[in-house]
Amino acid sequence: MSHGTRSEGAPHTDGPVPPGRHAVVVGGGLAGTTAALALADAGVRVTLLEGRPRLGGLAFSFKRGDLTVDNGQHVYLRCCTAYRWFLDRIGGAGSAPLQDRLDVPVVDAARPEGRRLGRLRRDPLPVPLHLGRSLAAYPHLSLADRARVGRAALALKGLDLDDPALDEQDFGSWLAAHGQSPRAVEALWDLVGVATLNAVAGDSSLALAAMVFKTGLLSDPGAADIGWARVPLGDLHDRLAREALDAAGVRTATRTRVSSVRADGDGGWSVDIPGETLRADAVVLAVPQREAYDLLPAGALDDPDRLLGIGTAPILNVHVVYDRTVLTRPFFAALGTPVQWVFDRTHASGLRHGQYLALSQSVAHDDIDAPVADLRERYLPELERLLPRARGAEVLDFFVTRERTATFVPAPGVGRLRPGARTKAPGLYLAGAWTATGWPATMESAVRSGVGAADAALGALGRPRPRHLFALEEAA
Repeated sequence: MSHGTRSEGAPHTDGPVPPGRHAVVVGGGLAGTTAALALADAGVRVTLLEGRPRLGGLAFSFKRGDLTVDNGQHVYLRCCTAYRWFLDRIGGAGSAPLQDRLDVPVVDAARPEGRRLGRLRRDPLPVPLHLGRSLAAYPHLSLADRARVGRAALALKGLDLDDPALDEQDFGSWLAAHGQSPRAVEALWDLVGVATLNAVAGDSSLALAAMVFKTGLLSDPGAADIGWARVPLGDLHDRLAREALDAAGVRTATRTRVSSVRADGDGGWSVDIPGETLRADAVVLAVPQREAYDLLPAGALDDPDRLLGIGTAPILNVHVVYDRTVLTRPFFAALGTPVQWVFDRTHASGLRHGQYLALSQSVAHDDIDAPVADLRERYLPELERLLPRARGAEVLDFFVTRERTATFVPAPGVGRLRPGARTKAPGLYLAGAWTATGWPATMESAVRSGVGAADAALGALGRPRPRHLFALEEAA
């Protein structure tokens, strides 16, 4: 990171910038907010338009009584250099710290009590030795599986992420071909992959899975250290982001839906919103793929129907408030149960008494539309199996949040459907976690897409790159 935490708003540019250029960014999620900040930092006049009453896209908070609730549990890794840049830029890095060292408790509900806990943690050793001791002692795999995991990891490290053939294969078949048993897939590869890809190995592009594991586990010893917000996500992605945008001179309009984007005859753009038409020299569409499809003018992409081929996948979040502490760790992952990852959100939510746990359930096709009563019947007994202290505790509140289109589907072949930042229409750019960032649908992918769109727009507008902005690329 090149400039620490600053959001006081002086443009971070390399020299004086002539005035007069205007960019409109459509969409106030992480991609759009990033693009707006990057353009403003280069001296461009920016208007950011968001249809919802808040910024933050799919990573947001809301009030439920006295609680401040995140719609879902979001984490990032030390290797997420773009999202870490974003946190620095809005002054939020201290509110979403990283672990000193990767440490994931993994509880297997199918094992006898007292023998359920395993850990995935790293040692201060070079790759791949940093995980060697942890894997050697990992109780959820047999000795033979542990040895085969090491060989598969080395084979994964040797894959060329630029090889387009990887996107045509599925990760599950590749794992099977490299000696990975169904148990190894469940207890290790899917433990990580489901949370990062929102798909099981057999349904995931080898290209995206290899990118996750190579970058997160096999690039740098600390790459997979986990970070998460200790405050509500809205404090970061809405409040602090808005303060940074205001300080940078960005005009931000929420509750403002864009009805059309069209090219002017003079090389500029017109963006229609209720009661007003905005003129712009550049437009960034930082909205979900279906919305982008609806707003794209004719001829902007060779085959716009490809955007409709990028499927969406749901994530369910189950929220439980107990009358007492039932979990003494910040989080854990689970095997042998429908429960996947459980996080303690007590402090972040503002809860004064008892404990608030959030269950993050990826690949939630079977549960996403289930009635709350059915989900309560399904998940509360599982929490009691996993957490002995929950057995005598009173449940004060139980509710769910559903993101039916939480991520794009990382299926084999999705790589050729994801467009880059540039369109065939000069001055029109695309951003969003679903665009061709090389990453799955994560906060990191969203921020990278915003950087890419801003970079492309700055080139077309004849503006210098802010010198701080691309430090994240060098760190990647």
